[in-house]
Amino acid sequence: MSKHINNTELTVEGMTCVNCAKSVDRFLTKKGLEDVYVNFATKEVRFQNNDVLSLEDIKKGIGKLGFQVIDAQVPNNNWWTMERKFFFALLFTLPLFAHMFIPWKPLHNHWIQLALCIPVYALGFWHFGRSAWQSLRNGVPNMDVLIFVGSTAAFGYSLAGSLLGLGHDYLFYETSAMIITLVLLGNLLEHRAVERTTTAIGELSKLQVPKALKLKNGQLEPIDVKDLKINDIVQVNEGDKIPADGVIISGTASLDESMLTGESEPVFKEKGQLVVGAALVQSGNIQVRVNAVGKDTVLSQIIELVKSAQADKPDIQRLADRISAIFVPVVLVIAALTFVLAYFVFDVVFQKALMNAIAVLVISCPCAMGLATPTAVMVGVGRLARNGILIKGGQTLELFAGIKNIVFDKTGTLTTGEFKIQDIHYYNGASEKEVKTIALQLEQHSSHPIAKSLIKALNSHQFSVQDGFLLQNITEEKAVGVKGNDEKGNIFQIGSYRIAKDLTKDDKHHVYLRKNDKLLAGFDLQDELKTDTAKTIAYLKSQGMNPIILSGDKQHKTAEIARQLGIEEFYAEHLPEEKLQVISRLSAQASTAMVGDGINDAPALAKATLGVSMGNASPVAIQSSEIILLNDQLDYLTKAVSISRHTLLTIKQNLFWAFAYNVVAIPVAALGYLNPMWGALFMAFSDVVVIGNSIRLRTKRVD
Repeated sequence: MSKHINNTELTVEGMTCVNCAKSVDRFLTKKGLEDVYVNFATKEVRFQNNDVLSLEDIKKGIGKLGFQVIDAQVPNNNWWTMERKFFFALLFTLPLFAHMFIPWKPLHNHWIQLALCIPVYALGFWHFGRSAWQSLRNGVPNMDVLIFVGSTAAFGYSLAGSLLGLGHDYLFYETSAMIITLVLLGNLLEHRAVERTTTAIGELSKLQVPKALKLKNGQLEPIDVKDLKINDIVQVNEGDKIPADGVIISGTASLDESMLTGESEPVFKEKGQLVVGAALVQSGNIQVRVNAVGKDTVLSQIIELVKSAQADKPDIQRLADRISAIFVPVVLVIAALTFVLAYFVFDVVFQKALMNAIAVLVISCPCAMGLATPTAVMVGVGRLARNGILIKGGQTLELFAGIKNIVFDKTGTLTTGEFKIQDIHYYNGASEKEVKTIALQLEQHSSHPIAKSLIKALNSHQFSVQDGFLLQNITEEKAVGVKGNDEKGNIFQIGSYRIAKDLTKDDKHHVYLRKNDKLLAGFDLQDELKTDTAKTIAYLKSQGMNPIILSGDKQHKTAEIARQLGIEEFYAEHLPEEKLQVISRLSAQASTAMVGDGINDAPALAKATLGVSMGNASPVAIQSSEIILLNDQLDYLTKAVSISRHTLLTIKQNLFWAFAYNVVAIPVAALGYLNPMWGALFMAFSDVVVIGNSIRLRTKRVD
């Protein structure tokens, strides 16, 4: 009998760093849970539980690690917040620290200093000691181990000095208290800063509509959106947000989809057109038949993609992860050597040798290395999402920043895809009515952009199947054409030159129509470049990228588009399998991105180093591409390139700071040039520098 599989999502408070997330991950994995995902920044913990452990036991286990599972829907009313911990410690630390500057006798009494230090040390013992112990138990020692050992060494040495009456030279209570207080301040600032890096998810989540007006028995009934079902009909009035994805069955509306697509211009929608949940009705009112609910909606998929992308690590982080894994044990060894060498080899007095060792402990900062990548990725992915650009993970950011070849499908990507009939050439006595009516029926069974444009153009001529040309058994062969037959058995076929090359040597038409073994017509179509195409191509070339056109269209048409854009390399008249071969060859030579519509080009998108889907928020586009442009604006590709490159630059800056800080700070502390209190202050702000640099990416000019 197979086990029941249960996908569970928890919200966990108290995770402050990458190592915290690692300890939770390791605990859940050891217990036999699968697909474990932990994100300390968003407080998310997800896993697949095959009934190996009860949810209550999982929560208790996470609690024993020093973290708390909370209800994400209920406000966290924990009174003992990080802010209160910091101000509590500060209340006792300030008078303790003041004795160094104020010659007031009571402040110099070692018993009063002990009394002031005990509350602060007790708080540090509980806050840092518990976390340190649990991290050691789980084999992932974190920064709290260093803080706890350092503050405890200073407190213990001072306590021994008080009890043995050794005098003021042995008292360092202010050092112990300041270490704890300053690190709490650093944690407080870090928490607030990290929250600012995850605002994209919060903004997207706020778009979700809580209520809907459902049409039931001719009456409108307010219901919770979570209770909507597929095929329900909802009324959406001016000023309301669409509650779920669906299709308009009546009415017209002007919709603001800017929060989803990044495009500020409103979009006009009418009966038969698809709409996405969270779009705002600026004017008009519509009735929508729901076709996706819950996690199947476009907005939910976008939120899920952003969450997953923000948790993903680029390859550049692997070195930092390897160093972070051994950082704490190495620092403990360095601190021990600092004391031993100073005291036993260089005859440094005991107090000074101990303070040097403590300084090494408290100035070291493994968290900066752990935060360098995820904070930058979270901000970068969030900024992309706000611009209507979805990206699958930190690795995608890194790969996209280094793309050399960028291959474009022509129709609908570089061009508008809105074809107009420039001319129709009739052959073998075919009549205008016959040609247009048959072409209309055939093309209605194709989703190709050319087919859609022909349908639009032919409908304007007001020809229909009532004109006596009724076709049946209509089927489409991708990249070739559409065929069907009439009741007399005549076979009609419409498509590219491939269907007519045995009938004519004239390959200049876009579309051909044949009846049995006779050519009926050739359609000349006109397709224009998008207004932002030339500017986008010029930008990509300026960034050292090689733009390439890969099209199924005719050689001379493709060559003309390439000439207009200044693109030297292009491929025309390629079938889907031939496109795959080209993409495979280009990807083997250099990192290659393919830009297409996400449906017709799905195989090529999947084959490329990276796939970029244009103007399509369908599940097919999301699955086949690593980057999805939610609007049809090609210049958003330049934003994707620019933000990706600046995100990677920010990661490199953060990692450089994290490495350089520790490489410089630890030797300075070991040589005795740094007081432990200053060390604690520098360490407290080292994380904030990294996170601050990442936050700067939110508003940094990236053009």
